[in-house]
Amino acid sequence: MRMLLANDDGIYSPGLLALARCAREFGDVRLVAPDVEQSSMGHAITHSRPLRIRRTPIEDFDAWRVNGTPADCVAIGLDGWGGADIVLSGINLGSNLGNAMWHSGTLAAAKQAALLGCRGIALSTPTGEAEPDFERLAPYVKLVLERLLPEAALKLVNVNLPREPTGIRWTRQSVRHYDGSVVPGEDPMGRKHFWLTVHPIEEVEEGTDRWAIRNGLVSLTPLRLDLTDLATLERVAGA
Repeated sequence: MRMLLANDDGIYSPGLLALARCAREFGDVRLVAPDVEQSSMGHAITHSRPLRIRRTPIEDFDAWRVNGTPADCVAIGLDGWGGADIVLSGINLGSNLGNAMWHSGTLAAAKQAALLGCRGIALSTPTGEAEPDFERLAPYVKLVLERLLPEAALKLVNVNLPREPTGIRWTRQSVRHYDGSVVPGEDPMGRKHFWLTVHPIEEVEEGTDRWAIRNGLVSLTPLRLDLTDLATLERVAGA
C-alpha cells in the first residue's frame, strides 16, 4: 500500500513524524507537507504563484516540503508520486471536532485526496501545556489504521485521539455548537487588534465526536463531500 502523508502543522511537526513511524508498518510512505505552519488554512488552493517542492531530511523517510497549503501538498504529492492508495493527514497538534472541520487544514488535506479520487484520513489530538505523548498514542494510531486502511468504501474519515485513549468509537459530527470567538486587544502602540480563538464547550451530545473525546475514546467520523441538504431539497422540489 502506498500512503502519502501530509499535514497543516508543517514538515517538521512531531505529529507528522509519529504518524509516519506508525504508517510505515502498513506499506510505503512518502511525506509531502507545508514548509511552514498552515493551521486553520482550510481548503485554500494556491493559484496566483508557482509552487516549489524540496526534498527534506526527516529520519530515513522520503520527505518533501512545499511552499503552499495542505491541499497544495496533496495535489503535488499525488501527482509527483503517480498516485497513492490513501492520504493520511496529521497527526494534528490540536483537535478537529465539530464545526472546526470547516476550517481545518488537516481535514482539508484529506478532503483534497477525496476530491482527486483518492481516499483520505485526517488524524488529530488535543494539545495543552505539554506536547502530546505520541509514543502513548502510537498503539491506538496503529489500531485505527488496521481498522480503516482495508475499508475501501470509507473515502473520507476524520479521526480524533484523546490524550489517553481507552477505546474506539464510531461517531457523528457535533454541529450544535461552534466554539469560535473574537477576543479584542491592543498592541503596544495602543492600536486595536483581534484574536480569533476558541472557547470550551461544556455541553456535548452523546454519540458525537466531542462526546467521544470527553470520554477518552478515539473518535472515527465518516464524512462525505456532498454538502446537499437532501431533506430540504426534497421538500422544496416537491412544493
